[in-house]
Amino acid sequence: MNAQRLDDPGLNLDAATAAALESGRLNDAFAVLGPHADARGTVVRTFAPPAEGIDLIGAGDELLAVMQRTGPAGLFAARIEPQRGYRFRIRWPGGVTQITEDPYSYGLLLGELDVYLLAEGNHLELGRCLGAQAMSIEGVPGVRFAVWAPNAQRVSVVGDFNGWDGRRHPMRKRVEAGVWELFIPRLPVGTIYKYEILGPHGMLPLKADPVALQAEAPPRTASVVTDPTPFTWSDEAWLKARASTGEHLHAALSIYEVHAGSWRRRERDWQPLNWDELSEQLIPYVKDLGFTHLELLPIMAHPFGGSWGYQVLGQYAPHADFGDPRAFARFVDRCHNAGIGVILDWVPGHFPTDPHGLAYFDGTALYEHADPREGFHQEWNTAVYNLGRREVHSFLISAALFWLERFHIDGLRVDAVASLLYRDYARREGQWIPNRFGGRENLEAIDFLRHLNDAVAQRFPGTMTLAEESTAWPGVTRPTREWGLGFTYKWNMGWMHDTLRYMQTDPIHRSYAHNDMTFGLLYAFSERFVLPLSHDEVVHGKGSLIGRMPGDTWQRFANLRAYFGFMWTQPGKKLLFMGGEIGQDWEWDHDRQVDWPALEHPLHRGVQRLIGDLNRVYATEVALHALDCDSAGFRWIIGDDRDNSVFAYYRNGYEGTEPIIVVCNFTPVPRLRYRIGSPRSGGWREILNTDAEIYGGSNLGNGGWVEASSMPSHGQPFSLEITVPPLATVLLRHGG
Repeated sequence: MNAQRLDDPGLNLDAATAAALESGRLNDAFAVLGPHADARGTVVRTFAPPAEGIDLIGAGDELLAVMQRTGPAGLFAARIEPQRGYRFRIRWPGGVTQITEDPYSYGLLLGELDVYLLAEGNHLELGRCLGAQAMSIEGVPGVRFAVWAPNAQRVSVVGDFNGWDGRRHPMRKRVEAGVWELFIPRLPVGTIYKYEILGPHGMLPLKADPVALQAEAPPRTASVVTDPTPFTWSDEAWLKARASTGEHLHAALSIYEVHAGSWRRRERDWQPLNWDELSEQLIPYVKDLGFTHLELLPIMAHPFGGSWGYQVLGQYAPHADFGDPRAFARFVDRCHNAGIGVILDWVPGHFPTDPHGLAYFDGTALYEHADPREGFHQEWNTAVYNLGRREVHSFLISAALFWLERFHIDGLRVDAVASLLYRDYARREGQWIPNRFGGRENLEAIDFLRHLNDAVAQRFPGTMTLAEESTAWPGVTRPTREWGLGFTYKWNMGWMHDTLRYMQTDPIHRSYAHNDMTFGLLYAFSERFVLPLSHDEVVHGKGSLIGRMPGDTWQRFANLRAYFGFMWTQPGKKLLFMGGEIGQDWEWDHDRQVDWPALEHPLHRGVQRLIGDLNRVYATEVALHALDCDSAGFRWIIGDDRDNSVFAYYRNGYEGTEPIIVVCNFTPVPRLRYRIGSPRSGGWREILNTDAEIYGGSNLGNGGWVEASSMPSHGQPFSLEITVPPLATVLLRHGG
């Protein structure tokens, strides 16, 4: 043991430095804490209020020195032999003793390449670089913290482990990248933490970690050190098949959109199901109905459930209400083993301004624009990401790639793309700033979206990106090499709005709205489309799908069944929000669940059975899906019979596959001996009829078979004389 001299000048700090340390205003703790060599050896300092005493001990717990109190309460110092390894033995109030390594004895933590890419704003793996990473350094387990806060004067890690005292664990600033780092030895997985930040203008509210990999469940707001043990996946066959790039373009893609918190509630406490419970109940349900994919409303950590997940603060953390990150990985793995893909809604446009979040994160407009004409979304009362800042650009793209890599996600549906593309989105004259050319296009967002889609396609072949884009922006799904945005699919919002408007019209007046059902085909192949009936159409007073159908009870259900038949046979992939598949009566409420008791009624069961049969026919009949995105896959037979509100068309597949004829009657009047053109002679089998008794219909049809005559009609060389049931869609396959 070294004898300590109380008058050793090397142990003392000057008064100004000691005062800055005590008040939490010292911006470079590594300059005074930890080991520092001088001519007489090594001085070790630590600041650990309210410790009662601290010893320096060696690897074998031998006493090296008793640390002396020097200056403010909690400041201890001792001198040891040069380059001697040591640990702290700290005596806390209440008789608690802690043995740990010194956080300030470690050198630089982030590697040169990481720092270079961070400084350049091109780091695309921030999920492994920043945040709280449980790891061992020099054989010592602990947690490496790193956070981007370039304008902060001090950043500290705080939590229960240090009494939420920001003076205890101030971080080192890597000036060249604006990133602060610190390794805290012996911290366990599950530790909750935040950052205490002294900004340019004073102390900020405690901040959650922007790159936290796990978060507390609301209303708690802390970040959590997550378990770094790799998840053991069993979906190798799924991933190998998925890697066949673009295969889904020519396959059936039928998506069941789900809000995980309100699909089903537990009977015992009315709480949402967790991921394991959803695995047991949701996966077999989706599989039984024949959907190929699940799409989840955003499951990234968000503070307010009423936002449905669309106001995200934890871009890298699964929402804790449903379980920890490993539970979510188990859910995805089980989906894949059941043959179901998983798509996540993702929100890169804006974020809520909760004080513990990203807003003014280091005391300046860091993630958002400083000017409210660019940085505040008036419609949603949220902050707008500054996509022109390279660090923010890489923060978001890293987040997107993180979900695809860490959780094997099959696709991302990018929310509110129109709000990204237009600088004047939801803004009046004088409330927005033109781009550098004087236009309304957001050039930085265009660059971001192209980079996103290129990175996803390059790193994860076979995955997809889908744009919720509600305008006529050209080339949303065109490749970026052709100056498109590079998305795999675009939601066809125009089709959804037009056809729903038609279906809400009383059949006696539908002849005047006939073009609502045909207009979409004028642009159906200008992009690769998904036909959505999404959550947005069953909220905010719009009512449920069945509630928007006209007529008495029987007619409303018949209308909905006919509409589903029309949708599933139109070109484009399919998406249906939960509840629609059973004809739920009420508007969606995120605090309730799907109206499962409705299935006690035969008409609701009939709609559910129809959706399952439509999915199976869509998947098995090549003509209905192989050329979804190709004009060669669709031909009108009758598109102008507005007097009868009848539509007829046929779908083609590859050469050698049988075509499908579809006939829709959107009036309650049956059409008997109705003649339509046929592209082929011979027999046509009725393979689905939405008026069938098993679905709740009147069971009017064609006896399962129709023979073509040699009489030409509607520009076709042959024709069929068929019965078209009231408010129904009929599918006929050539050759039986």
